[in-house]
Amino acid sequence: MFRATSRLLNSSRITLFTRVNCSLCDTAKSVVGNVKTNRPFAYQEIDVMQPGQEKWKSVYEFDTPVIHVEKIDVGETSASALKLMHRFMEEDVSKLLDDVERS
Repeated sequence: MFRATSRLLNSSRITLFTRVNCSLCDTAKSVVGNVKTNRPFAYQEIDVMQPGQEKWKSVYEFDTPVIHVEKIDVGETSASALKLMHRFMEEDVSKLLDDVERS
């Protein structure tokens, strides 16, 4: 019988705000990917320069990469999510996931 762990029940989502030709964004994707190999979370990526992303372009056009970390049940990501910007390590992402899952 499968039993859900508390970590799965309190599942988090990471949203990566990115853009093309951004070496920091490529590094951020790698960092998030490495964290994902060790723990579950939902993931989505938003290219702030794509049509339909004007809201996020106005906020993050010059700040990518940025990640939002929040509980999966909050609906669409918002500016009030916990964030990491520019350069971050796997430990930083894991700590933010821990903080969200404890809240």
